[in-house]
Amino acid sequence: MQLDLNLLTVLDALLEEGSVMGAAERLHLSSPAVSRTLGRLRAVTGDDILVRTGHSMTPTPYAVSVREDVHRLVRQAHEVLSPVRELDLAELNRTFTVQCHDAVAASLVPVLIGRVQQRASGVQLRVLAENSVDTDDLRHGRVDLELGGGRPGLPEFRSEPLGDDRLVVAMRADHPCAAGLDLASYAAQPHVVISRRGRLTASIDDVLAAEGLRRRVVAAVATVSTALQIAARGDALVTCTAILGRPLIEAFGLVARPLPIEYPAATINCNWHQRYDSDPAHAWLREQVRASAEEITAC
Repeated sequence: MQLDLNLLTVLDALLEEGSVMGAAERLHLSSPAVSRTLGRLRAVTGDDILVRTGHSMTPTPYAVSVREDVHRLVRQAHEVLSPVRELDLAELNRTFTVQCHDAVAASLVPVLIGRVQQRASGVQLRVLAENSVDTDDLRHGRVDLELGGGRPGLPEFRSEPLGDDRLVVAMRADHPCAAGLDLASYAAQPHVVISRRGRLTASIDDVLAAEGLRRRVVAAVATVSTALQIAARGDALVTCTAILGRPLIEAFGLVARPLPIEYPAATINCNWHQRYDSDPAHAWLREQVRASAEEITAC
């Protein structure tokens, strides 16, 4: 049997008010409408619910026995349909999973963890590396946020730009091109390409081709840290983002020089699934990501 849960709301009002008229006023309904619902309640329960005693109505023993349960169920239903949107950071205990490439992990994540721990010590962050192939982790909730250059194309995902990061060329401090780098010398040097899929070319190769140039790519690696380690041990150049790459460039004792050609800056994106749009804790985490990005880009 399929039950109309609206019956519980009317039953609760009838038991609280003790009359059809009082229940109607409380629910902003007409008395005939409440009378009809009382008739349905009697049919469903097999009980009179309220019986007339003189000029008033008296609940039956069954109605008295279920009064507290009915009130509790209606209150719980109201709480489910009217969730609390206020967030108590002191009581927040939750683990968030963030997926990003290693440059974001080295630059933004330390700032993010510091902010989170200062404000909500019960929150844990699980930071995962980028996959070499696209996955459904964001869709299925295995990942809360993706941070990086890509953005999902499907409408079920949300994406917010955190800022732009220009490209630079990283190399050894004593590299022959450290004193100055033009387009011809850039193309003439060996290069290491950063590609999670192992691609040996990038969009900048199209720009070079338009100038009649072609660079020599010696390797494609999945992470910025691996590429910069190779650069630290030889003459290879690494084209990477300036802000996100800065901690790793400095850690390997490298220098960064401007890219010797006009090229659009890379956009840093924060991606999530739409199911978390109205989640206060998730929204708070996104605020901390934004603030962390602002902090590192201001340096």
